[in-house]
Formats: sequence, structure tokens, C-alpha cells
Amino acid sequence: MECFSNKDGKNILLKMVKGIQDNKDYLGEVDGLIGDGDHGMNMNKGFTVFESRFKDEAFGFAEGLNELGQILLDEIGGSMGPIYGTVLMGMAEAGEDLCEISLKDFANMLEAGLTELYDIVEAKVGDKTLVDTLAPSVDTLKRAAFGGKSFKEALEALKEAAAAGRDSTKDLTAKFGRSSRLGERSRGVLDAGAVSCCIILQAMADGIMEQLA
Repeated sequence: MECFSNKDGKNILLKMVKGIQDNKDYLGEVDGLIGDGDHGMNMNKGFTVFESRFKDEAFGFAEGLNELGQILLDEIGGSMGPIYGTVLMGMAEAGEDLCEISLKDFANMLEAGLTELYDIVEAKVGDKTLVDTLAPSVDTLKRAAFGGKSFKEALEALKEAAAAGRDSTKDLTAKFGRSSRLGERSRGVLDAGAVSCCIILQAMADGIMEQLA
């Protein structure tokens, strides 16, 4: 059975960090079209704080998710810090006792993050939020995990689902957050949270694929 070692997850987290850092300005531009424009700055702050604190430390995948989640929850502004903190810490809790992480384990971890998110937000698919990226990604990964696909095939499917979810927000009307005040005028623009969620999931998938190589 294909697995990656939980204790060797540091590079996966650092790849997620780089994904956010490389797209800081783009996230700010997307957010500025219908929001307050600080999404890229806030996300970059949290991920860079994590990098500066832990780049010289040894940590595993679940441990790193928990530490990053805690920083996002406690130390960055805006609404997205608590949201991402909750998702990542939910994933971490589901995986903390695993030595080896299989495809099914990873799918269960991602689903646990989504479940924790649903406990604190009312958003659902179609509301122009990061849920439009995360929920279909979880569904796709679960189908792949229980449908006999290889780990790498499932990760490629995850990346495609994340991108499709991100892109779907362009034609939606915002139901939550500052952009919801724009009503129909929020159409035609991607949701910044959906974009950053896609970046994180695709970077996570790429990092895991490297561990499987």
C-alpha cells in the first residue's frame, strides 16, 4: 500500500509556505477587486511566521499542520486566519497518531478539516468562499481513495478538483464576507479564499507526491 511517513512531512509544509509566498501579490489583487485587499498580506504573514519559527526544526506532517494552524488562528488578521487554522488543525488531529499516511488516511484527514470548518461557518458550495474549492476536493479525494486509484492519481485528481472549484467562484454571487455587500456586482471575480485554498491544496499534493517518489 502506498504511504508516506508522517515524520517526513516537513518539506510538504515548506512547499505550502512557498506557494503562498509566491502568490502573495496575486492574492492581494484578487481580494482587492471585491474585498479589502489584505488576503495575500495576511496569509503571507502567517505562513512566513511559521517558516521562520520552524524551518530549522524537525517536525512531521501532522505536527506541522497543527503548528501552522495555530499561528493562523492566533496571529493573523482578518477572518481567514481562524478559518484556515481550524481546517489545518482539524487535519492534524485526524492524523496525529499515524506513523504512515495512506491515501485513505489523507482523505480522512482532509475531510476532518472540512468537517471542523463546517462547525464554525455556514457557507456551503455555491456561496463563493473557499468551501467551493475545499468541499469538491475532499469529495474527489474520497472517491479516488475508495475507487482504487493510486495515491498519485488521486493527488492529480485533487489538484484538478481544487482548480475547478476555484474557477467556479468567478460566476457566483458572494453570500459571506465584505464582498457579499456587492450582491450581483461580486460576479465575474474569483473568490480570494477559494484561490488561496487551491494554492495550498495543490502545493500539499505536490509535496506528498515528492514523498511518494
